[in-house]
Amino acid sequence: MGHHHKNDMAAGDHRKEEKHHKHMEQLAKLGAVAAGAYAIHEKKQAKKDPEHAGSHKLKEEIAATVAVGSAGFAFHEHHKKKEAKKHGHHH
Repeated sequence: MGHHHKNDMAAGDHRKEEKHHKHMEQLAKLGAVAAGAYAIHEKKQAKKDPEHAGSHKLKEEIAATVAVGSAGFAFHEHHKKKEAKKHGHHH
């Protein structure tokens, strides 16, 4: 959702926006956990499969980067959710 001034939205719109950001935060957390788990899996595969260790290490690094990005997005959505909640209570 875009940036809104508190006077531009009805109270119900703020609740809807808050729910949207909560949902996005939860999805981002799930993505962070899944990518983190995959990174750990690839790290173990690199040890088990020395012949393809380079490929596994690359996949591990990419998955770890995705996990950090997802966690950052979850943090961003958490902030947006709090902002929507704060603006919704001013009505």
